[in-house]
Amino acid sequence: MTGEIDPVELSQALIRCPSVTPEDGGALGVLADALTPLGFTCRRLPFSEAGTPDVDNLYARLGTKGPNFCFAGHTDVVPIGNRDDWSVDPFGGQIREDKLFGRGTADMKSAIACFAAAAASFLKDRGTDFGGSISFLITGDEEGPAINGTPKVLGWMRDNDEAIDACLVGEPTSADVLGDTIKIGRRGSMNGHLIVYGTQGHVAYPHLADNPMPKLLAMLAAIDGLVLDQGAEHFPPSNLEITTVETGNPATNVIPAKAEAGFNIRFNDHHSGASLEAQLRALLDDIAATENIRYGLEITISGEAFLTPPGSLSSLMQAAVAKVTGNTPSLSTSGGTSDARFIKDFCPVAEFGLLNATAHKVDEHADLADIRALADIYLAILDAYFTR
Repeated sequence: MTGEIDPVELSQALIRCPSVTPEDGGALGVLADALTPLGFTCRRLPFSEAGTPDVDNLYARLGTKGPNFCFAGHTDVVPIGNRDDWSVDPFGGQIREDKLFGRGTADMKSAIACFAAAAASFLKDRGTDFGGSISFLITGDEEGPAINGTPKVLGWMRDNDEAIDACLVGEPTSADVLGDTIKIGRRGSMNGHLIVYGTQGHVAYPHLADNPMPKLLAMLAAIDGLVLDQGAEHFPPSNLEITTVETGNPATNVIPAKAEAGFNIRFNDHHSGASLEAQLRALLDDIAATENIRYGLEITISGEAFLTPPGSLSSLMQAAVAKVTGNTPSLSTSGGTSDARFIKDFCPVAEFGLLNATAHKVDEHADLADIRALADIYLAILDAYFTR
């Protein structure tokens, strides 16, 4: 075991890898090169599946016995958008006015660098015989379909008797200041694609056609008016949002043959994807039978609602944040989905990282002081976990 890791320098090295999902851009190699001298065994785990992008992943572990504390994250990033809108090189890792800039700085290459730095400091102080294992589960597919990334790595771990006992996901959870929020769960997400069929015709002869638009609007009004719940103990109320309405009709004098709409539901743990789908289909079937509507509904569920109830892991993390920053984080389930939705089936999981204000935006950045403080928080978490 050798050396220490500067979290800012490693963040810069990772940012300089153009790892727009699903491309690796060399990022996993940079991380493996940092972890190997510390004693980690690094395994590259590429996975593929027909109809989906090939994805490379990394599982690194130091130690052979439990408990195994795992840090999970992703080196893939979203596209940069319009290059001319950036004031810096998106993949330059530039420091300006005590801030580090670049795509992935907040979400979430800096968090990965911070945990690597924390692991290095922890091992320098405690040695390798600290009573357990530390591991990294790093995917290149979190910003993509999330098929050949974390789910496949977890399957490989199960097949190879690689158990994890607790997991910290380094998503950017902080809202206003570093340390104000820990995520202990997430709402589920469901996408619906509703198609209403009619008969194409001339707008001057509507009796010879069957306009699907009024029927689609009636169905949308019904689902938009649903009150799904009043919220749950750790979740806000579920919400349904209509996202698209289309006919694909470029003409002004033609009644379209079909009309389509898309919607998304973010739901709490009062529901499952299956129960919501059943509720929607029953409602739409009733309308269709009453109004003689021909329709189709396609549902895709990208994640179920999940919760790691407040307990030892979240308390330990809250104490570590308070020790470093003086802030006691709130426990939240807000925001979109993350790969924690897969990990929750294997062990308790919580998410904590940098400010999310610039994630996915032009000129994404993080304060240097926050990056260094995050490494200190992760070190305090490791110290506390393996002292219990």
